[in-house]
Amino acid sequence: MRNTEKRTLHLFEGFGVELEYMIVSKSSLRVQPITDKLIFDEVGAYLSDVEFGDIAWSNELVLHVVELKTEGPVKTLQGLHLQFQKHIRKINQMLEKYDAMLLPTGAHPTMNPDTETQLWPHEHNAVYEAYNRIFDCKGHGWANLQSTHLNLPFGNDEEFGRLHAAIRMLLPILPAISASSPILDGKVTGFCDSRVEVYRHNQSKIPSIAGHVIPEAVFTKKDYEEQILHKMYADVAPHDPEGTLQEEFLNSRGAIARFERNAIEIRLLDIQESPVADMAVLHAAVSVLLALMANRWVSIEKLQSFDEKRLAEILSDVILKGQEAVIKDMEFVACFGFDCGGINCTAGELWKYLATECVQLEEQPEVQHALNVILSRGNLAKRILEAAGQNPDIKSIEKVYTQLATCLQKGGVYLPEKPC
Repeated sequence: MRNTEKRTLHLFEGFGVELEYMIVSKSSLRVQPITDKLIFDEVGAYLSDVEFGDIAWSNELVLHVVELKTEGPVKTLQGLHLQFQKHIRKINQMLEKYDAMLLPTGAHPTMNPDTETQLWPHEHNAVYEAYNRIFDCKGHGWANLQSTHLNLPFGNDEEFGRLHAAIRMLLPILPAISASSPILDGKVTGFCDSRVEVYRHNQSKIPSIAGHVIPEAVFTKKDYEEQILHKMYADVAPHDPEGTLQEEFLNSRGAIARFERNAIEIRLLDIQESPVADMAVLHAAVSVLLALMANRWVSIEKLQSFDEKRLAEILSDVILKGQEAVIKDMEFVACFGFDCGGINCTAGELWKYLATECVQLEEQPEVQHALNVILSRGNLAKRILEAAGQNPDIKSIEKVYTQLATCLQKGGVYLPEKPC
């Protein structure tokens, strides 16, 4: 999210949304490294960004991924899925001459990143080359992952501290509603959110870059820089003599502070089957964050008392089991005002309660429907496995993901018995 407005944006006065999609063959579903051709066809040059006034397109690390993003912060999420949908259809129309199309979900189910990875070779590729030199980007955690990013502004240090405290508490349960990557290498991995599982290990060579994925309990810019950014920069320096990666984007936690634009970027979300489903997830997340920051159930100071390791344990279970993950930390659950009756609850039960307590979508029936499907039928990962089976062959996998591509084009919500 680029803060193009001159005035400072305060809490929830703006939203920046980024959606990543892979380009694949219509006939074989194999990834197609032609993002540069797509951009060239539109503007006649191999640029990193193409701006349209409301939505922009940009490249990513690899040539088979294109990102759609709001052009600067928008005032509301309402109706945003329609803007993204318009651009998805435009891109799909442009890709027809290559017999290609956009494919959603957090990871390609059959891609072999060792043989199919091609890095972006054009404008601003120095960063990608540096990452590749240090970490070797031919892996699922680099070349095969598509996410939804939500950028939320803060106006000053006090607002940053409150926002960071609330986001840290929400991160562990976000994959329960956003997981969409249950298959890698043509096999069911056993994880609802395989994308985040591989993502959290892809930079283990330098552990300070991703940390525990849940950010540390720091709530001022000074403390954040000293305890997270400076350590990360120092640790990468021996591998990065040119200083190419000495920037805030190096931070790979599930939410990262972008002080250069006064925003926190949530990066933990798998992308969904269509923008209307992504907006359902984002509306749910923002609604809960608003409640947390209004001290609805407990104080901000209480939220700040949870360290990252404690929260990371909950996240680990949710990555594995999604909505069926059992949350045993009753003090954590109590921070959301949920009374389990003194027994454990699942992440799904917690989300159903939170949706009832916090989310108001009466004026957006399409988004409300998408959220209802996620909460009643399970996250997209669960619905994919319901359709494909627990031990699917390649043909079954390709059938389901072709249906998901149709959902993306139509802007629908995926149900195994009625796949868009």
